[in-house]
Amino acid sequence: MKVLVTGAAGFIGFHLCRRLAATRRCEVLGVDNLSDYYDVALKRARLAGLAPLEKFRFVQADFAEAENFRRLHEGFRPDYVIHLGAQAGVRYSAENPAAYVHSNLAGFVSVLEACRARPPKHLVFASSSSAYGADASVPFSEEQAADRPVSFYGATKRANELMAHSYAHLHGLNATGVRFFTVYGTWGRPDMTPIIFAKAICEGTPLKLFNEGKNRRDFTHVDDIVDGLLKILLYPPPPPERAVPPYRIFNLGHHRPVEMRLFVAMLETLLGKKARIELLPPQPGDLPETCADLTRVQAAVGYAPRVALEDGLRGFVEWFKDYYRF
Repeated sequence: MKVLVTGAAGFIGFHLCRRLAATRRCEVLGVDNLSDYYDVALKRARLAGLAPLEKFRFVQADFAEAENFRRLHEGFRPDYVIHLGAQAGVRYSAENPAAYVHSNLAGFVSVLEACRARPPKHLVFASSSSAYGADASVPFSEEQAADRPVSFYGATKRANELMAHSYAHLHGLNATGVRFFTVYGTWGRPDMTPIIFAKAICEGTPLKLFNEGKNRRDFTHVDDIVDGLLKILLYPPPPPERAVPPYRIFNLGHHRPVEMRLFVAMLETLLGKKARIELLPPQPGDLPETCADLTRVQAAVGYAPRVALEDGLRGFVEWFKDYYRF
């Protein structure tokens, strides 16, 4: 089968493409524009790890350029599309919202239009726990309203869900949105907590803990995320019944939130160094706690996270020390 993956040089995209192409049953086309939001060398290093895989092919392109992406999609004729490409980052969205409009809004329309013109069996797209916003109660369940996001990034992800719903309703497009919860692991993004904290500990620089380190996050290992994506991908929504379109939203998390102070303590133990902690007030746009209710995705596809944070962080630290030469 043929699978098109956007954001292929990204953190989750890299792991997903590697898993798909290694099966030898999939032909994988990875698309990524290699934006400089973070170190492009890391993205190229990921791609170098994918290059030996016979079933993987990479095209550098911006999926927001609608005509180019339509031609790519039409030429490849994918059976499945996994849209992971996006402008990421909660805090950066307050500084540069235009980047999110380009990639997360206009870019998603480009993907939807390509899929409308030639429908795949299933479109799976990345959303985020940031979509839940101010009114969410822990644990976050998909039945809760998500109409008050506290970050512009979260607003664009919620917009993606509504846009996909309209295409499912109007055009019968099989679509599933996946809300990720604080993904971590090897080859992670340098703008995310694990690498920021690990670098601060190793370099002896102040480690900033917002909300005095009381924030709790549902850390989910990237291997569990990939497992969930593959399970979801192969089980599209059931055929529409009356006014119900072929559309779903699933959480993918671990359901075990951890306070940031404890997360830092675990990193200190694994790195063998103490952190210089700077306690700060809450950061605008941050949620105090995230925790995924997994009832719906477990019932639908049998998803169950397997990687304990203790084990996942151990593997992350080994990779971190090797890649960053600490």
